[in-house]
Amino acid sequence: MIVLDQVSYQVGSLPILKNISTAIEKGGITALVGPNGAGKSTLLSLMARLLPLKTGNISFDGIDLSKTPTCDIAKKLAIMRQDNSVTSRITVRELLMFGRFPYHKGNPCQEDFEIVEKTLQQFNLLELASRFVVDLSGGQRQRTLVAMVFCQSTDYLLLDEPLNNLDMFHARNLMSLLRRIADEHNRTIIIVLHDINYASAYADNIMGMKNGELVLHGKPNDVITPQNLQRLFGVEAEIVPVQNHKLVMHYV
Repeated sequence: MIVLDQVSYQVGSLPILKNISTAIEKGGITALVGPNGAGKSTLLSLMARLLPLKTGNISFDGIDLSKTPTCDIAKKLAIMRQDNSVTSRITVRELLMFGRFPYHKGNPCQEDFEIVEKTLQQFNLLELASRFVVDLSGGQRQRTLVAMVFCQSTDYLLLDEPLNNLDMFHARNLMSLLRRIADEHNRTIIIVLHDINYASAYADNIMGMKNGELVLHGKPNDVITPQNLQRLFGVEAEIVPVQNHKLVMHYV
């Protein structure tokens, strides 16, 4: 379980997050949604310790994030940042091995090689294993980056807008893959999403943020209501049931 206790963050005198307190149950997918500038990526960065936590407390399974050595944190949680770009001539297989670094420290053992090869199979990347990451398509690159994070063998995966720049086909495939990771490998995935319909279709829980505050937290079918859409996004849109999910028709 992730526990957030009165987490705030500001840049200079500008408040970015305001007294966020909640608990995220272990297992499944929790989606962070909300308008631009709501503080979603900032909160994820604080949870990953990419930003210093100055106010409040964050713990993972009772482990205080601010008091735990980085080498231990790297075996507990893995982060895929929004600006994850690979410009060096590194192959897909080499990038996945980089995800094992908290364990091998630059000297991989047989177990590391086996985990990488198994992950290549699980993510359908074997045919791309020797390709340079910079030469991959957008969908292939995102799948490779998620595979690298998965290789880190952590209980928690934090993903910041992994659907960016993906078309409908690749976005749906990636969300299906994340659903499978959560279900079959008992991983807890916290994901920042812009499209609330992907959150409704694939997430177990939704956290809605606005103006640096947590305003909604619950099951998708409970939180997706006309009142909450207006409160969170300032949008009036029809909500239709599709295969036991509530989808928001905000396109028309």
